[in-house]
Amino acid sequence: MNSAENKSYAQIILNAVLVILTVIGIILMFTRSPEDGALQASGIGNFKFYTVLSNVFCGIVALIQLILTALKKDTVKLTPLKLGAVCATTITFSIVAFFFGPLYGWIQFYQGGNLYFHLIEPVVAVIEFLVIRKNFIPFRYAVYAAVPTLIYGIGYALNILINGIGGPWPDTNDFYAFLSWGWTVGIIILICITLIAFGFACLFRKLSNIRSIKA
Repeated sequence: MNSAENKSYAQIILNAVLVILTVIGIILMFTRSPEDGALQASGIGNFKFYTVLSNVFCGIVALIQLILTALKKDTVKLTPLKLGAVCATTITFSIVAFFFGPLYGWIQFYQGGNLYFHLIEPVVAVIEFLVIRKNFIPFRYAVYAAVPTLIYGIGYALNILINGIGGPWPDTNDFYAFLSWGWTVGIIILICITLIAFGFACLFRKLSNIRSIKA
């Protein structure tokens, strides 16, 4: 078995794992009651969270990759989506590990479906991207990869502008508490998260392109 075949099998296995992790996370999300203190809602209400949307996006892209591979189609065109997905899930991992974890305690964010969406799937997504990708990634893809996070931030702010902040958790529209320090700080946080997504995209692009040159 040559290296190309090994790469193909690894790609299939890792993308299948991403799809399975996404399905498990969604099932747990719909079948388990929200845990006290954790960022969870009931059923479909979980789809307001960046965590859920980023992991589902990652799972959908992985599924498309599997379908294209089965049909023997070129998967290189999926690279912008792959980069966007790995950046989004890395944002999820990082915010929980370095922001919410220290503030509220890590354990509650790594239980039930959160274990898959906050930790396992983001780690597998990074491994899949860095192990499989060897094609050269142009700079514009890094810009594209930050767009989903920017869109989410705009939607988050618009929802509060239109519907108000609401009451205390779980009835608040500011469920990430970004506006706890006022709109100015909240907007700065959302801009910073978008810039962090762009930074991750540049990092993954750089690492992938180094592998591409060495290949």
